Amino acid sequence: MDPAVGNPREFTQVEKEEMEIAEACNRLIKNSIICWNYLYLARQLEKAPDEETRDNLRRAIAAHAPVAWAHINMLGEYDFSDEKLRDDLGILPLKSAA
Repeated sequence: MDPAVGNPREFTQVEKEEMEIAEACNRLIKNSIICWNYLYLARQLEKAPDEETRDNLRRAIAAHAPVAWAHINMLGEYDFSDEKLRDDLGILPLKSAA
């Protein structure tokens, strides 16, 4: 969905600069989701218990592009608190600017 267009397909930003900011944010979110999809799929391949399972996962990955975000509610509210940002993939937290 275009970030400048809501339901029923009307512009939610008035100024051109606001539209550009909204589009940049939308691109950042989509790219983050794509990155997450790749990390998640790589982790699933690593955790696969045997070669047959890995082969099945590879076929599923080849048939469905990880470059997708339809499974994400782009209009939802999300919790980015420190507690919720902990993950099980071993991604290190951002370093605080001191």
